[in-house]
Amino acid sequence: IQQISRMLTKLFQRARFEKPGQVDPRAAEFTLSLLVTMYDRSGTGYVKIRSAAAALIALSGDMLLAKYRAFFQFYAVPDGKVALITRSALRSLLTDLNQIPAIVGESCTLSCVEIATHDCFHGVLNSAIVEEKFLSWLRSEPALLLWLPTCYRLSATETVAHQARCR
Repeated sequence: IQQISRMLTKLFQRARFEKPGQVDPRAAEFTLSLLVTMYDRSGTGYVKIRSAAAALIALSGDMLLAKYRAFFQFYAVPDGKVALITRSALRSLLTDLNQIPAIVGESCTLSCVEIATHDCFHGVLNSAIVEEKFLSWLRSEPALLLWLPTCYRLSATETVAHQARCR
């Protein structure tokens, strides 16, 4: 948790420098509190860096495709010249991401993670998949992760301006 705290402090210091007045001085503290609540429910004092990274990626303001690629990079394993994501790595990713809606009481059970994993690997004979298959599956908006593109669309609409007048 201390390592994550230091990383968040650096991250938000840089953000405050790049966008003066737009970043709350307690952002690192609040974000760490959220990550600890999501990933250290038993109070061990330990949060996996990869889990924290997945949450930060999911909650970032980046484009959906960039988020999906980042998930792949964090959870994939190298296999020669390509990287692959295994069933167990996908399960870990989905379990980590499922903690985000869980914080507001909207999570689903572990069986949802298994169903989503099975769906992603449907028709795949290998024990791992390439990035394009992974991205294709995410673009199909699996039910377990439907909140992610929905939140992205909601945030994207905040900047929409219509040049219309109402009477």
